[in-house]
Formats: sequence, structure tokens, C-alpha cells
Amino acid sequence: MQGDFILFTFSFSLCLKRMISNTTTVKSCLNNDHKCFTESPISLLQRCKSIKQLKQIQSLIITMGLSSYVAFQNKVIVFCCTMESGDMGYAHKLFDTIAEPSVFIWNTMIKGYSKVNCPQNGVSMYLQMLANDTKPDGFTFPFLLKGFRKDSALRYGKVLLNHAVKHGLLSNLFVQKAFIHVFSLHGMVHMAHKVFDMGGNAASWEVITWNIMISGYNRVKQFEESKKLFIEMEKKGVLPNSVTLVLMLSVCSKLRDLNGGRHIYCKYIKDGIVEPGLTLENALIDMFAACGEMDAAQGIFNQMEIRDVISWTSIVTGFIGSGQFDLARTYFYQMPERDYVSWTAMIDGYLRKNRFKEALELFREMQMSNVKPDEFTMVSILTACAHLGALELGEWVKTYIDKNSIKNDTFVGNALMDMYFKCGNVEKARKVFKEMHQKDKFTWTAMIVGLAINGHGEEALSMFSDMIEASVTPDEVTYIGVLCACTHAGMVEKGRKFFASMTIQHGIKPNVTHYGCMVDLLGRAGNLKEALEVILNMPVKPNSIVWGSLLGACRVHKNVEMAEMAAKQILELEPENGAAYVLLCNIYAACKQWENVRQVRRTMMEKGIKKTPGCSMMELNGNVYEFVAGDQSHPQSKEIYEKLENMIQDLKYVAGYSPDTSEVFLDIGEEDKETALYRHSEKLAIAYALISSGPGITIRIVKNLRMCVDCHHMAKLVSKAYNRELIVRDKTRFHHFKNGSCSCNNFW
Repeated sequence: MQGDFILFTFSFSLCLKRMISNTTTVKSCLNNDHKCFTESPISLLQRCKSIKQLKQIQSLIITMGLSSYVAFQNKVIVFCCTMESGDMGYAHKLFDTIAEPSVFIWNTMIKGYSKVNCPQNGVSMYLQMLANDTKPDGFTFPFLLKGFRKDSALRYGKVLLNHAVKHGLLSNLFVQKAFIHVFSLHGMVHMAHKVFDMGGNAASWEVITWNIMISGYNRVKQFEESKKLFIEMEKKGVLPNSVTLVLMLSVCSKLRDLNGGRHIYCKYIKDGIVEPGLTLENALIDMFAACGEMDAAQGIFNQMEIRDVISWTSIVTGFIGSGQFDLARTYFYQMPERDYVSWTAMIDGYLRKNRFKEALELFREMQMSNVKPDEFTMVSILTACAHLGALELGEWVKTYIDKNSIKNDTFVGNALMDMYFKCGNVEKARKVFKEMHQKDKFTWTAMIVGLAINGHGEEALSMFSDMIEASVTPDEVTYIGVLCACTHAGMVEKGRKFFASMTIQHGIKPNVTHYGCMVDLLGRAGNLKEALEVILNMPVKPNSIVWGSLLGACRVHKNVEMAEMAAKQILELEPENGAAYVLLCNIYAACKQWENVRQVRRTMMEKGIKKTPGCSMMELNGNVYEFVAGDQSHPQSKEIYEKLENMIQDLKYVAGYSPDTSEVFLDIGEEDKETALYRHSEKLAIAYALISSGPGITIRIVKNLRMCVDCHHMAKLVSKAYNRELIVRDKTRFHHFKNGSCSCNNFW
């Protein structure tokens, strides 16, 4: 092809030389695009396939002194601006040689810059056009807006809209559509709607424009506005197409609007007004599933002639959302093809069920299936690691993200910080925070909460000050972290001030969780009466968590009378709350009120309420191990109990350990109480860690209940006697044990 073109241009040059004596004829050919000889230069341009060929033709024309003719110049610029092999730099050089460019040429240059994604250059060209006293026409703004990205739309959109009004072009439907599209696409939906309303009779808009508007509202999650627009569309008698229905079914899914979804299904799909293709059927399944109508979703799924991975994922996600996890798993393993979305949906299902170990096992299976995860999968896995305290696996995930170029955005960074904090590694959480290029309010909040629960109260409050200085507005969750920091550091007065300032400075109305934090803060500090006053004066009804904070404080300060009242309130709200019974028993036992202990235990037995067994999880060598109080199902159970016995003896004779049985609420002999204490899950975990990990390795344990006084005391002694750092995360906070001391200073 290239050779043929060269031969053709050569023969064409001979024709030009023969005709040079008749310049008038050649000029006529150039200006009017007539075929005066074998083929004119302009028609020859139309056969160009590359900028190189274009330059060959142009060289011939320049040689003949005919390059200044308008038709030829226009064709060269159009080629450079519109063809895939064009060159905007070359077009601009030629453009600069034109004394008085027409509006057509200005528009062509603007269109070219939009095509190569250089909106800034397009705007500059437009401004030069105005400075040249050339008025825009109905093509100028559509060509200019087509290349806009979000930053360009935000910067120039409103100004250009005013220009269009000034030049009387906003009555042009082509111009209106261009503005509606760019505003909707880039989140400026209110501006798009303003132009949309300028169209006069909205019924004149074809369905595509309605779809653009609805899609714009969906994009900014203003689903109620999408719904209003669709209702208006129906009133105007505009018939929706399949795209409209998919958009609106998505709206119904997000709003959990079953009636709206059924209306769309019955009016347009069931009666065959709109042909139900695969995308529309998938949207139907998603809508019914989101609204909890799994029978209807399953009915659509079963009737589908063709299903894709989205169909299967939608039905699986639906069963997960409705709590039918076994069915979700059945459908998941029946899927003929599973992509990263379906794997992530299933992993999230395990997370919702608090089955974190199984979530990690499924992730390993996903890797064996050679399905590459995305950033959402990584966030889910990091969440599982955080709950399990699986630092080693969390570190592996971070390395995997870096090596496989997975998008490391703010969500992933926040998840990494959360994982490090919940594994007790404050230093690495700080490092992630410092390295994050973009920080949102969730990033700052994660830092404040993470530092607070790890016992770094002062630093958490300093971080809050930095957040305010960075002009990031705190929310309800941020203030929960701030109040927790005050609680764990015992800063009562600062807590009072922050509680007041959240409303005064940021207009945040305290919710029941904030009041619970204040009760916890005051109660731990021994201000039980003030804590009770906070509860009694709350503008919202206190829940069991608020009363539970007071009950926990009564345990620390051995206030039996107030404990009984708090427990009564909890049991009125939640009659089956076993934790309240257990905590009350612990308080009675600590005060040696054994008759009361027996009475509470009888009540528990009569109501069939069982104490939640203590469970401790620990990661070693990439595996997560689980220990239950008194359990002997571990394969190395014999070795664990032998090590535990040796450890207790060592601590008794070397470190002066004496079992604290004050919280054992069994009315039995002291020796039996000690035996019961020794079987606590965190002690089993510590013994196994000493067997299975080398010297100097940090022992990390996650416990489902509050750590008892005796286990806390023993962990401190172990940290010193065995030169091990221990990090225990219990139900209420972190305990960092090192060299015989604890970060919480026994205040938990």
C-alpha cells in the first residue's frame, strides 16, 4: 500500500509539471476540488493513511507554489485533527499560517484538541477565537465540551454556559445536549438540570437525554432525584428504553424501593413493552435481591435463557444479604465462571457472618483459581486480618498489593491502618498514615480511634488537633474516637470539654454511643454518680451498651448497689443478655456475696442462659489458632497443658505469682478456683505460643471477652520472665505487656 501511494504521488507530480504552464486550471482544481486531471490534490489527501503521506502531498503542493489555497489548507487541518494518524502539533503550525481562519477551522482545531484529550488547549483555542472576533456557532461548544474531564468541567463549565447564553446558542438542541452531558457526567447535576429545563417542553427531549440526566443523579447517589425525574418522564409520555429501566432498577435497588421496582417490572417488562435482555434481567435480580424478595429474584434467575457471571453474582449476593448463607454458598460453587467480583462478594458474606477464618480460606482458594483480586478484595481480606489479629497475613497482603500493582487508594490505606492498629502494631499504622497521599475524614478517624484503643490517648488528641488544622471536618465517629482516647487515658476534664464542643463547634448532636462513651469515661474514673446522672438526663433512651458501661465501672469500683440497678436495666432491655448476669456475678464474687452469686446462677439456669465461653485467637506462621477455655481439642493439647503447668510454677517461684480468684464466681474451694483460672483461653494461647514460637517473637492474642484480673496479672509476669512482648486485644481495649508492665496501667 505504501509503495502504491509513492508511485501514485510520483505520477501525480509529473501531471503537475505538465500542467504548470496552465496555472489557472490548477488553481481551479484546488479551489473547487474538480477532477481536472487523473486526481486532484484534495481527493489525493482523502487517500492518505498517515501523516507521512500527507506531508508528501503537501511538499508537492508547496513546490508548485499552491499551498495557500483555502480548500487545501482546510483539508490538511481536518486530516490532522480528525484522523487516527493525525498530528495536532502539525495542524497548529499550519493553522498559524492562516491569516483569517473561518469558524469551521476554529471548530476543527477545538475538536482536534478534544479528541487527543487536551481540553486546556481547546479552551485556549476558544479564547483566541473570541479575541480574533470570530463568534462561536452551534458546533463550537459541543466540540469543546466533548474533551472535558472533571477538573475542566468544574473550572470552565459555568463560564462557558454563560458564553453560550451570551451568544444566543443555548436554544440550540445540539448545544443543550452537550452541556447536559458534560455536567451530568462530572457530578454537576444541578447545572445539567438547569439546562435540561431550558429545553422548554421536556417531552421534546428524546429518551437518551432523559437517561443522561437520570444517570447523572445516580452517579452522585441522589437516587430520590432520579426517581422524581423518571416519574416526570412518565407523565410527559416519554417511553423508556432498556437503558432507562436498568438505571431505574438500580435506583430501586439502592432505595430498597420494592413497589417502584415492581411497577417497572409489571408495566414495561412483564407485558413486553421493553424487551428483557440480559442486562435488564440482571438488574431485576439485583433489585429484587436488594429488597429481600429472593423468591422473585430466583424466579427471574431460573427463567433466564442466558446467564453471565453478573447474573450468578447477583443471586449469590442476594442470598448473602438475606441471611441464606448456605444457599449463597451452593449457588457460588455452581457458578460456571467466577470473577473477582463474585469471589469478593462471597468473602464479604463470610465477613458479615463473623467467619473470618473461612474468609481467609476462601481467599486462598481464589488465588489457587488464578483469579486476580482487586482493591475491594484486599480491603475485605485486611478486614478479616484485623478481626483475627493476623498481622503476618496482613503484612503478606500489603506485599501482595505492592508487587501486583493493585490500586492502593485511600480505602486500602485506611484498611491497612485499621489492620495494623487492631494487631497492636501502632508504629506501622503511623507509617501508613504518613505515606498516604490522600487522606479523608475516615483516615484521620482511623488514626484517632486506633491510637486511643492502643493506649496512646495524648497522641490521639494531638492527631485530632492536626485534623482540624488540616480543615477536615470531624463526624460522629471521629468524636467517638476522641472520647475513647480521653477514657483510656483517664482525661475526664478534657472529655467533658470535647463532649460539649462537638455540638458547639461542629453542630454534631450526641447520639447514644457518645453518651455511652461519657458514662464509660466518668465510671472508670470513679465518678459513678455523675455517670448515672448522664444516663438519667440523656435526651435519648439509654441502651444496654450504655448501662453496660456503668455496670463495668461498678465492677472496677465494687459498687454493688449501683451494679444491681444497672444489671436490672440491661435485663429489662435484653432478658437473654448473659454478659450482664456474668458481670453481676463477678461483682458479687469480688465482694464475697456468695448467696447473691448462687441466686444469679440459679436464675441463669432457670432461663437457660449460658455464659459465653472465653475464646482466644492467635496467628502463628500464617495460621490462625483458636483456643476455648478448658478446651482439649487441640492436637497438641497435652503439650499445651504441660507447658501451662510449668509456666505457672515458674511464675510462682521466680516472679511471685499468686492467683487472683476474686472474679471466680463459683462457690467452690480455693484450689478449684485456681484450676478454673488456669484453663482460661488466653493462658492456653500464651502456653502454645511459648511452645511454638522462637525467643523474642511478639505474642498477639485476640479475645472475645474482657480479660480477667488474673490473666492480666499473669501476662505481665510472663512478659518479664520470658522476655516476650504480649499484645492482647480483648472486648474493651488493647493491653500491651512488656518487661512486666502494661500500657493500660491496670485501668481497664
